[in-house]
Amino acid sequence: MRINKFLSEAGITSRRGADKWIEAGRITINGELAQLGSRVSEDDEVRADGELISTKPKRVYLMLNKPVGITSTTERHIEGNVVDYMNYPTRIFHIGRLDKDSEGLLLMTNDGDIVNEILREEHGHEKEYIVTVDRPFDQQFIDTMESGVPILGTMTKPCKVTRLGAKTFNITLTQGMNRQIRRMTEALGYDVVKLKRTRIVNIELGDLKYGDWRELTEQELQTLFKQLNYTPAH
Repeated sequence: MRINKFLSEAGITSRRGADKWIEAGRITINGELAQLGSRVSEDDEVRADGELISTKPKRVYLMLNKPVGITSTTERHIEGNVVDYMNYPTRIFHIGRLDKDSEGLLLMTNDGDIVNEILREEHGHEKEYIVTVDRPFDQQFIDTMESGVPILGTMTKPCKVTRLGAKTFNITLTQGMNRQIRRMTEALGYDVVKLKRTRIVNIELGDLKYGDWRELTEQELQTLFKQLNYTPAH
């Protein structure tokens, strides 16, 4: 199989992440630097950063109530990275990102194949947030946010916005542009004071304490897989 698929199934990183690792010279096959598109078999010795990659590990699916100040990255040299914060006993990585200044639901896994299933924009999977801005907004603000805001050279897709208070709203997105909510509000003259993600597809943050994490329940996983039309590799 292709090396990026091998790394994904081995729980090292997503396929896209694997390509970046290969380009950075972090992957070897039988002592030689891997190339994009390299193929491997079960007899090959594959190493990541010099560490031998063993047989496929048990699939792990976790949810974290990420605190402000923690960075969604697996780069261990970055202070406050989410991997060191969780200190999980096996290698895991995040599904999507949550800004350092944002908090709330962040999914962590060692299943590289599920990442694209959740994040691909064409799949239209929902992500829900509660946002507080720096001053009161009106109905026009809500209508404009819902219909689309020009950011990063394009128009955001229609979304659902519900007022929760004078300065607070709930927003449900089906796309994930870089710092999308912050850019949308800034384009309308507002600054985000607090941003909290509360749901990804069917996975809800619920009453998970700030800074804590837990494994997804079997029911949560089965519902998620069904909505994604996804079957994990074994």
